[in-house]
Amino acid sequence: MTLARTLLGPLALMAAALVGAPSAVAAPGPAAPPASTPSDAIVHTAAGADDQSDVLAYWTPQRMADAEPVGRLLGGVLDSLAPADPTRSQAAPRPDSTGERWTGGGKVARTTGRVFLTMDGRDFTCSASVVSARNKDTVVTAAHCLKDGTGSWGTNWTFVPGYDDGAEPYGRYTARKLLVAPEWSRDADDSFDFGMAVLNTADGKHVQDRTGSQRIAFDRTPGDPTYAFGYPSSGGYNGRHLHYCSGGTTPDTGGTTANGMRCSMTEGSSGGPWLSDFDTASGTGTVTSVVSFKYADDSRTQYGPTLGDAARELYDRAVAL
Repeated sequence: MTLARTLLGPLALMAAALVGAPSAVAAPGPAAPPASTPSDAIVHTAAGADDQSDVLAYWTPQRMADAEPVGRLLGGVLDSLAPADPTRSQAAPRPDSTGERWTGGGKVARTTGRVFLTMDGRDFTCSASVVSARNKDTVVTAAHCLKDGTGSWGTNWTFVPGYDDGAEPYGRYTARKLLVAPEWSRDADDSFDFGMAVLNTADGKHVQDRTGSQRIAFDRTPGDPTYAFGYPSSGGYNGRHLHYCSGGTTPDTGGTTANGMRCSMTEGSSGGPWLSDFDTASGTGTVTSVVSFKYADDSRTQYGPTLGDAARELYDRAVAL
């Protein structure tokens, strides 16, 4: 029996949110040029240098506050979400958190940020992470935070790294290119709910120079524990602070290549990174998936897609732009 899924970012009607998991083949620092030009990345031109000021001006404080993490419901109704306490936090990070504020600082608090975008005339919010790339401008997120499946691309796409209760310590970065796999653009296939955005510089500065970056890996099984980060914005969460879940992962049995993790984070966390080999002291790890969806009958488990060959091709194309 096929279970209903909710995508957690900007594309669904009701939503829950979250990560899933595998990946391997880390790309620690600046990546080497790809051996050949990938042919399967769908690349969309977003804001050019002349458009940046208009996009940045669009996101007034009121529009950012009103942006909704509306998810896309696939074949069912999400009756309820796991109860959440948006103020809950521990003195030290835990390897078995099901959703609380991240107060550990470190690189993850700089490289993870909120995304704001417009799709079909509506304003939405998601999450994303800066990953190591030779262009110093690449972030990874969920495909549904970039393109509404077979439908529209996002516009006004803006990344705010290190966002915290309205503070924007590293500035705002508009996107110049958005990339998804053809399986997402053609079929909205949940197994390919990942994508990349290549950012414009801000005041002549690359995002990676300001925030640092996380490694990314492909075809890798996430570790135990894996840490998932994002900005959940519904079901008791308000999107104003970085939250995390942590624990072991298990393969999805619902027909996707995703993995699941126990987590109460909700929509708005879509696109946030799953970090394996995560060091809680420094806030560094390896991105092995992104927050993607939940099943309508299980609000306590989030899923994230495997970053396989298609994700590697998107990355290779992105870092060359």
